[in-house]
Amino acid sequence: MYETTNRRQKIKLFMIIMLPILVTQVSMNLMNFFDTVMSGQASAVDLAGVAIGSSLWIPVLTAINGIVLAITPIIAQLIGAKEKHDIPQVIQQGIYLSIGLSCVILMIGFFILEPVLQLMRLEPNVHHIAKYYLVSLATGIIPLFIFHTVRSFMDGLGQTRASMVIILISLPINALLNYIFIFGKLGIPAFGGIGAGIATSITYWIVSIISLYMIHKIAPFRAFQVFKVFFKPQIPYWVSQLKIGLPIGLAMFFETSIFSVVTIMMSVYDTNTIAAHQAAMNFAGLLYMLPLSVGMALTIAVGFEIGAKRFNDARSYTYLGITGGVIIAVFIGIILFVFDDTVARLYHNNSEVIALTKHFILFAIFYQLADAIGAPIQGALRGYKDVNVTLILALISYWLIGLPVGFLFANYTSFEAFGYWIGIIVGLSAGAVALLLRLFFIQHKFRRDSQTKQN
Repeated sequence: MYETTNRRQKIKLFMIIMLPILVTQVSMNLMNFFDTVMSGQASAVDLAGVAIGSSLWIPVLTAINGIVLAITPIIAQLIGAKEKHDIPQVIQQGIYLSIGLSCVILMIGFFILEPVLQLMRLEPNVHHIAKYYLVSLATGIIPLFIFHTVRSFMDGLGQTRASMVIILISLPINALLNYIFIFGKLGIPAFGGIGAGIATSITYWIVSIISLYMIHKIAPFRAFQVFKVFFKPQIPYWVSQLKIGLPIGLAMFFETSIFSVVTIMMSVYDTNTIAAHQAAMNFAGLLYMLPLSVGMALTIAVGFEIGAKRFNDARSYTYLGITGGVIIAVFIGIILFVFDDTVARLYHNNSEVIALTKHFILFAIFYQLADAIGAPIQGALRGYKDVNVTLILALISYWLIGLPVGFLFANYTSFEAFGYWIGIIVGLSAGAVALLLRLFFIQHKFRRDSQTKQN
């Protein structure tokens, strides 16, 4: 990161930060995409099993990742304020915290996974695949969150290309491992959808090892000498990270878990409907990486400027990111409308699944438009370290507005399964409006405080 003096320089720097994040996020999401698509090529039952497993895994992943994501604005503000001496301690404590959180998730999962799947009343084969897909993934949770901690450090420095390189190396490895374990190659049995979990877990270990090596040996990260001195776990650092990260993680959990709840509520429909819903949701999740990447770049840029107390520059970056997100969303919406059949056929060759998927994709167009506004604003607010109100807004918009509206449309109108998507769109739209109002308030507060100090 460095100081910019005009709009052209800001656009250039923002693109330098954002594009590698976009490639990284898309590539990471492609792992789940490969899991779903390649499992669907095995059978509709494998697709449904992985769909259910993913719907339970994604909220957990995003919640813990949100907590880890607190490292990014912490590092960005330290760099902006030219206070680099504390960075090794922050990173090591973040790694300790990520390991502790991973162990908590593993213990909780051990006790509640089977009861949750039982409540869903799945077909026996789908139940089996969903359960052991998640069990396989669980073996890679600890290295995954270590990687996300290291990645947040890299991104906080503005060195977003480093994590991009790591993921680009691991993506073809993940696809190859999926091919081997799902379909049974090189003398290994065909595990179907469960094999996707095995492959992804191995990939998590690979990216973690590479990232740790890079910050220890590769410039510019080695200059911080993160592991020169080893620190004992210290609770105050954990509390400091959790104060920022916990609201971020819970807000992301509220957003993503609503999709999991919708998938669970849709388990009353037939396997083809579940498969089509998850196919459309999987592709929509891939598209979400665009506004999410804009938001993550805004966290870095805004955090850096706030640390340096350049509040006008922070505001300029914010509006630049929001405008870019909306333009991207409109373009993507047009592409989806034109190529809905092509997208649907990526997931399955069953004509009924394809037809249902195309209908869900139409709703996904409006879904991603709302996300294009909300996600960048959330990223900017994280740069300000304003996270608590965002948590409350997420709870209200997704759970108190979106889910009830979806339930009503699904059960009391002719929309049926599509009604849940209407609820999601309403919830996301309400959240985006509320976040925009919060952003205006925070910007005014920082500007007023700055003027008061100057006077």
